[in-house]
Amino acid sequence: MTSLRVGIIGGGFMARTHAQAARRAGGTVCSVLSSSPESTVRAATQLGASPVASLTELLETSEIVHVTSPNSLHAEHALAVLQANKPVICEKPLGVDFTQASALASAAMQAGMLATVPFVYRFHPMARQARAMVANGHLGRLLTVRGAYLQDWLLGSQEVNWRVDETSGGPSRAFADIGSHLVDLTEFIAGERITELQSTTSIAHEHRAGRKVRTEDAAVLTVRFSSGALGSLMVSQVNAGRKNALSLELSGTEHAIEFQQERPDELWIGGAESNRVLARDAAILEPDAARLSTIPAGHPMGYLDAFAAFVADSYAALGGERPEGLPTFADGARAALLTDAVLCSAAERTWVSVDDHRPEATGPTKEPA
Repeated sequence: MTSLRVGIIGGGFMARTHAQAARRAGGTVCSVLSSSPESTVRAATQLGASPVASLTELLETSEIVHVTSPNSLHAEHALAVLQANKPVICEKPLGVDFTQASALASAAMQAGMLATVPFVYRFHPMARQARAMVANGHLGRLLTVRGAYLQDWLLGSQEVNWRVDETSGGPSRAFADIGSHLVDLTEFIAGERITELQSTTSIAHEHRAGRKVRTEDAAVLTVRFSSGALGSLMVSQVNAGRKNALSLELSGTEHAIEFQQERPDELWIGGAESNRVLARDAAILEPDAARLSTIPAGHPMGYLDAFAAFVADSYAALGGERPEGLPTFADGARAALLTDAVLCSAAERTWVSVDDHRPEATGPTKEPA
């Protein structure tokens, strides 16, 4: 493909991350639109692109649009891109609830447009290796799953961000923000779905910088999978010392595996007789993991490499390729459904069947790829 003209909506950290990944994938970041004329100029200067005055102008100057605006604006912006018959990459959460997210998934399907969500932890080579090992039966029958995504950036009572405000961030904060990554990666690696869950949530500080807090800082889930396997998942943005500690362990009747995002070049493999650590080396990995292992063994790969691989696969799909494991708006809707179920279970203090919780008028979802 020739270099794609890329437009970016938003001007914060994620906009910078998307811009860098777009360039690594061969795109040209040509236009930027942020929340005000001043922030648009500032973001465009940082990203090395041209500021635009409106969404209409951004759509006219772009061949693909990356949406990195606040959560409450994702649906509005992504739908506008689809209605302009342009492909779109939209940050998670895809919508503030499942109804909104599933409507976007339906719109993308009806438009026949590429529409992807950056669940980028799928693109770590060792996460793909774990998925392949589960699929080829190395673990045996799945028994238990243990997962966590822990951060500390909102530990202090004076720490505040637009995500804390439910008007901008939506009714869920910690789970919609990072729990969506955890459940997506869990189902992706396990190759099966969470069918039931029971959750509880907590708010660490009733007020932040004088503002009432209504969205959760932490959530703990007990889950049941379609095979009957059980799992425990914990999400927190107030775990002291944890910066981006995403970890996932799956244990079966034969072996267990653990992937840690902060140690992305390793995969722990457990057995009753002995344990071992598999280091990333394309020469010994399964094909899909080796494909993503773009740097020689011994040279660390990380988050930005995974993000670049996701964007590269999105762009490749525009050229007619069918990359393995590309997360679409259907996957974004799935994460939103699980988020709604978490909030419902916490409010009602009971087990929730994920499928029973799903509203009747919904857009399409799919089984994990």
